[in-house]
Amino acid sequence: MNIQEPDRNTLKEARDSRHEPRRWKVWRKRTDGEISWWFASTGIPLLAAALGPFANLSSIAALVTSWRQNNYLNSDFVSDLFGVPYADPKWCYWLNVVSLICGFLGNIFLLFNFTQKIRYIIALPATIILWYISSGLLIAITACMEVYDPPNRPFEIYTQGYWYAVAAAIFYFVCSVLLMVNMLGYFLGHYPDHFALSDNQRTLILQTMFFFIWMAGGAAIYSRIQTDAGEDQWTFPNALYFCYVTILTVGFGDLVATTDLGRGLLFPYSVGGIITLGLVVSSLYRAARELGEDHIVQKDLERRREQTLALTATNSDDYRHRQHQLVRRGTFGRLKISAPTEPRPYRTAMGNNVPRTSTLARNFSVPIVDRKPRLLLLKEEKDRFDAMRRIQADSKRFKRWMALFWSALYFCYISLLTIGYGDLSPKSNPGRCFFVIWSLISVPTMTILVSDLGDTVVAKFKKWSNIVADFTVLPKRDIWQPFVDKNPWLQQRIQDHEAKRRVREGFGTANPDEGDEVDNDNDVEVAADAIQATNPNITSLAEEAETDLACAPTLASLARRIAFSIKKVSFDLRLDVPKRYSYEEWVEFTRLIRYTTPRRLNRILGTTLTNETENEEGLVNWDWLVY
Repeated sequence: MNIQEPDRNTLKEARDSRHEPRRWKVWRKRTDGEISWWFASTGIPLLAAALGPFANLSSIAALVTSWRQNNYLNSDFVSDLFGVPYADPKWCYWLNVVSLICGFLGNIFLLFNFTQKIRYIIALPATIILWYISSGLLIAITACMEVYDPPNRPFEIYTQGYWYAVAAAIFYFVCSVLLMVNMLGYFLGHYPDHFALSDNQRTLILQTMFFFIWMAGGAAIYSRIQTDAGEDQWTFPNALYFCYVTILTVGFGDLVATTDLGRGLLFPYSVGGIITLGLVVSSLYRAARELGEDHIVQKDLERRREQTLALTATNSDDYRHRQHQLVRRGTFGRLKISAPTEPRPYRTAMGNNVPRTSTLARNFSVPIVDRKPRLLLLKEEKDRFDAMRRIQADSKRFKRWMALFWSALYFCYISLLTIGYGDLSPKSNPGRCFFVIWSLISVPTMTILVSDLGDTVVAKFKKWSNIVADFTVLPKRDIWQPFVDKNPWLQQRIQDHEAKRRVREGFGTANPDEGDEVDNDNDVEVAADAIQATNPNITSLAEEAETDLACAPTLASLARRIAFSIKKVSFDLRLDVPKRYSYEEWVEFTRLIRYTTPRRLNRILGTTLTNETENEEGLVNWDWLVY
């Protein structure tokens, strides 16, 4: 017996599949999971790549700035902008340094994972662990600062550096949790061990990194320039706030450059920052639109098709099997009916111990003297007094909060629209930190919303404005004709009105100098052809069918009918809503096509049609597709 020796390539494929990682095998078996895990596979890495540099920037702002400042100077309170910071404990500073280093290393590992310089199974766990360490260190030192060495309030407060540390801890923690979800989807076999990024997504990551580098560099430069000029309030967080307000084109005016060097540097810096921000927002919109089109719409459509296909029974065995499954899923058993509740007695039963008042008490009301001690009465009065004071304080606080809420809503509105009147601006240290974070998230969101409005609301507005213009300021010719065609009763009333007008004015006669009876007959024929071509009816079609049996239509009549029909169809093609032709119109079209075929041309001029020919190519049974 001759046994065929296996091919080398076959042996190599079998060996590779034997040594292939188990996770890759699981992913190959469950490629359908990507439909439900598309956000974990693509959206989460993009979100982490966008938030990672901002977390690093927040960590830098927390490191280079002291966390506490003194607002009580020269026996007077100053605003948060002019407070004097003082040094932090050594343990706080060095733990902050370690947190910043871990955050940078985690971001570098994530970038190497995107570029596939380091394997997914190594780079992503390293990023998660390093960012968890950064978040844990920042949470620990901020909590310890509040517990063991807090500022002496109200004379001392926290600076923006402290609040940027809180923001960085939150960003590191959120990104780590999101990346853990991404790794969970990989271990469950829903997608392979690499990020399949498109050009738009890769461009978004690079532009986001460049934008935050531009922000950090500008803040460092302006902080150094203005501090050397004697303006000590220009710390790194304040300079970062100034740079972002400038790039966002809000311009509140609460913090401005006063030196010639700072004002001169503002020209190239603002132009470059505005262009970079526009590129980031544009790339973010394209990436979000790409994710929506490729995953949300297409994947959902594919999932629905697969579900529909799975529910389809191809033969009788599948149908019986599905019916059996439905029967097995049904729940059988005795229905559970709740027991009746105890009814409340309408009348009190006899024999119950019901306290009764005496006859004297029922007939005479004797005042009862309270025997409580005076001290207890005073305590109760004091409790009621304190309760009313608390209610008054809560009401006052609520009124103040409502007043501040509308002011804050007004401030958010002018900030998002980049109006920036300057009458309201963030003054406190946590307010400025929150404004930078909030605006960085809200401005791209606002841009995506406006862009989507351009595809939906603006498109509808343009359509309706064109319709209104067609009827009013820019009237279109025959604009009312489709409306009249859709309402036969209106068309009939117009025709009746025209007929009454002709009867009232009298029928016109031909011009004796230019016309004769032949011209009148031709005009009548032209009008009849126009009416029949544009508005055919069953009666006229039947009469023409009887006439065609006796004599074929003339070539001139056919030419006029075809011209009127072509004009009518060309007008119908310009309608916004596709025209659906009636049965009478289709009969007229097929009649014209029937008489313009090569086989019928020799019968048109003076040739009669026999009953056999009409039965062969009749009015109803004739089909022009066979010619």
